[in-house]
Order: sequence, then C-alpha cells, then structure tokens
Amino acid sequence: MGERGFTLLELLVVIAIIGVMLAFIPGFMLRGQPGMDVDVAARSIADALRQARSQAVLENREQLFALDVEERLFRAGGQRAPVQIDRGIEVTFQSARSELMSATIGQIRFFPDGSATGGRIGLTLDGRHAEVAVDWLTGLISVDHAGET
Repeated sequence: MGERGFTLLELLVVIAIIGVMLAFIPGFMLRGQPGMDVDVAARSIADALRQARSQAVLENREQLFALDVEERLFRAGGQRAPVQIDRGIEVTFQSARSELMSATIGQIRFFPDGSATGGRIGLTLDGRHAEVAVDWLTGLISVDHAGET
C-alpha cells in the first residue's frame, strides 16, 4: 500500500507560489490611494536599506544603497535590478558629501560593524510625506510618516 501525503518539494513549490501571490496583493489593494503609495515606497526603501545593512554585517564587507533621484530608482546590496519608485512621488536625498556621485545620484554605505555613512530620503505626493533616515553611528533605519504637509 502506497504512502499518502506531500513531498517536501511539493510543499516548497506551494509555499513559493503563495509568497509570490502575497507580494502582489498590497500593490493591487493600494492603487488609487496616493498617500499609501508614499508609505509603500518608504517601506520598500527602508527594507532595501535594512537588507544592505544586514549583508554588510553578515558578509563582513561594505554594502551600498544607491539612489537616483531624477530617475527614481534605487538598488541595495546585491540586488541585480534597480527598483522603480512611483513616478508621481517627489524624492529628495541627503547623504554624506563623499557618497554623492552626481547632483542626482548618491549612495549610503554600510560597514561590517553595522554603522553607515548616514542619510535621509524624503518622499512626497499629494500633501503626504514620509522620510526614511539612516543613523550614521548605528546604521539603524527609521521611517517617519509625517502625513499631510
């Protein structure tokens, strides 16, 4: 008599499919809510910054978070493809002078001890504002949702 049940591979495939589906749900639910777009973009940037910091500590080597304000693109650590920020969102960026590549492109560098060069990323759309900050000493990332400006 044969065994009944699922193999580990089958379970992993199902979990992967559910994960992909869950990744798209917030985007569909938040369409048409511009203030929420700012919040989603801020969380996405904060997550990428945290990923770069974690990689720096785990791999014991510097990691970069790069942001192109004009094109509204960012990339963190080992990400292959840049992430696009909604075109309607106004983006501002403050970073250490040594990390500015041009007038519109800059980066935040994370060190193996968790510290960083620090910086602030502002996001504004339709009167809603959020700011993502990186503390230079600790490398900790915070998100401030200022609401209406």
